[in-house]
Amino acid sequence: MSFAENLQFLRKEKNITQEQLAEQLEVSRQSVSKWESGASFPEMEKILQICRMFCCNMDTLMQGDVSREFAKDVHGYDKFMNQFSRAVTLGVGLIIFGFSCVCMLNGIGIEENLSNVVFFIFLIISVMIFIVMGMQDARFREKHPQIEDFYKEEEKEQAYRKFTVRIALGVGIILIGMLLILVTDSRLASVTVEAGRIVNVDEFANGIFLLMVAVAVSILVYGGMQKEKYNIAGYNKEGNPSPEKKRRDALIWKISACIMLAATGSFLVFGFVTGKWQWSWLFFAVGGLLCAIVKVMISKDGE
Repeated sequence: MSFAENLQFLRKEKNITQEQLAEQLEVSRQSVSKWESGASFPEMEKILQICRMFCCNMDTLMQGDVSREFAKDVHGYDKFMNQFSRAVTLGVGLIIFGFSCVCMLNGIGIEENLSNVVFFIFLIISVMIFIVMGMQDARFREKHPQIEDFYKEEEKEQAYRKFTVRIALGVGIILIGMLLILVTDSRLASVTVEAGRIVNVDEFANGIFLLMVAVAVSILVYGGMQKEKYNIAGYNKEGNPSPEKKRRDALIWKISACIMLAATGSFLVFGFVTGKWQWSWLFFAVGGLLCAIVKVMISKDGE
């Protein structure tokens, strides 16, 4: 936007007339009219006065787009995306936490059937969260396929800094968990007896590690989703896809659905046949990796 367009926008945003603006700047109404038509420019002193009056910087006023500074979240996008990020993070965290509970309960001698019940409770809660939030997300995108970018550059920069910290924190927690496993004395990781109850130290240590992984993955998922929240251009592009992209997305969805169904079936078969539920979660990890590979292979560059 030009200076003339910016000045006109600021004046209308504050709901004042050219006469009122001229009076505050101690110039004639004709001068303000010429400024807004682009016929002339004010002196530096008046430009600085306009910046103070409308709380904007000179660079934005002269050659930027001041409307970005006044953009508003009229659709509740930020609030919904925050709720969506927290819900998805909770669902992912609960699944991994359920695996950690299985290991820890088995480690202290709790019957395997009981520990499996605990895991399935967490799994059911997570699936319900994913279904509800998935449907709400689809509904929100259907109602609001295009969103005006109301985030300021300072907010985006701050979000990126938080993202880097969360990535470092999540990776650090996983590495600490791996270090914990490595320093666990293998001679004590067999079977010991404590207070009449069998304790499998190795199994319990795996549970602690998975607990740390649950925390780390939750931080990573939340950080990634919060960063993506500020990508309004990507959101708008998804809301108005080309016919070719629609076909590719449909193909990706079908293949991914088949992969995750196969992963779920393998998870159940492996768990019931071998009874090693603490390792069956790997089928979901492999399934997620395969889905990511499918998306990369089918998606076009930049989409």
